[in-house]
Amino acid sequence: MAINLKKFNNAVVVIPEQERIDASNAPQFKSELVDLIFEGYTNIALDFNYVDFMDSSGLSALLSCVKTLGGKGKFVLFSMNDKVRNLFRITKLDQRVFHIFDSQEQALKEFQ
Repeated sequence: MAINLKKFNNAVVVIPEQERIDASNAPQFKSELVDLIFEGYTNIALDFNYVDFMDSSGLSALLSCVKTLGGKGKFVLFSMNDKVRNLFRITKLDQRVFHIFDSQEQALKEFQ
């Protein structure tokens, strides 16, 4: 899965360049995120600007990453369209697990 990274002093912004995060690419996506965590990046902001669709496989990949962090950092999401954001609302993951922001600027403030 194609992703780009923007590294900041205390965080990394991960930009998936896929329209879909689903069963076909979620395992690779998860692997790349977990590799970042093992490299020491514990403050991760995930940019959903290009993502138009995500299914339960994508959610599972993100939950695995949060579990891998083990409370040693933060994992935030931003720039979601309404369709993807609704998935987080339906599952209540936007209330219990993930902090979701409208912009990169807002998301990065979470790490200050």
